[in-house]
Amino acid sequence: MPILEVIDLKKKFGKTEVLKGIDFSLERGEVLSVIGSSGSGKTTLLRCLNFLEFANEGIIKVDGNVLFDGNSEKRLTDAQIRQNRLHFGLVFQSFNLFPQYTVLKNVTLAPSLLKFDTAENIEKKALELIERVGLTEKIDCYPCQLSGGQQQRVAIARALALSPDILCFDEPTSALDPELTGEVLNVIRSLKTGNSTMIVVTHEMEFARHVADQVLFMADGVIAESGTPEDLFNHPKSPALQAFLSKAQNK
Repeated sequence: MPILEVIDLKKKFGKTEVLKGIDFSLERGEVLSVIGSSGSGKTTLLRCLNFLEFANEGIIKVDGNVLFDGNSEKRLTDAQIRQNRLHFGLVFQSFNLFPQYTVLKNVTLAPSLLKFDTAENIEKKALELIERVGLTEKIDCYPCQLSGGQQQRVAIARALALSPDILCFDEPTSALDPELTGEVLNVIRSLKTGNSTMIVVTHEMEFARHVADQVLFMADGVIAESGTPEDLFNHPKSPALQAFLSKAQNK
């Protein structure tokens, strides 16, 4: 059974259709890369999965359980929305760390507020995650004392602290220079060996080619093409994907 199933997901903002019927599934432990030009609907898709936006139509299932049914007349309660969000972790483009808190506090804050475990166990797990992203020596630093790459690594540890079923990244390197991009992508690569299930919206084609198990190419609110990295990068079928890859290679 897939860990995630997305069925005919549609989203409008006013009269503008941003998602026009998105269908895909994801197996546990897989990495899915989502590529496409700006405005194709990639970020909106992630926001709908994380319940930061609500689709107008469609179904979202995790482990066979329906989290969202756009055809149902029943509205989700605030408690159900909070519970649904725990299935997903989201790492934003711009880090979104709390500037007034240290690295350790940023990672422990959400589990502490949600009473996930004892304070001792929450801190123990946080220290393990901070070590995993290579920032043990920075646990008492504040975000302003960190590079962009270090801040993004803290954001990854923070997302992992809630043990999500699926970890989502929204162009996690777009705000970083090339040198810092590499360190963040290396952390994401290391998570794959830990059997994490991930959705990575990215403009880093080499990362998508070498790390993803499957790739979705989005264009104008639809999945224009999908398949293995070998299929999409070496044998693109649609003119839209061919043009997109040509532009990416020429950058």
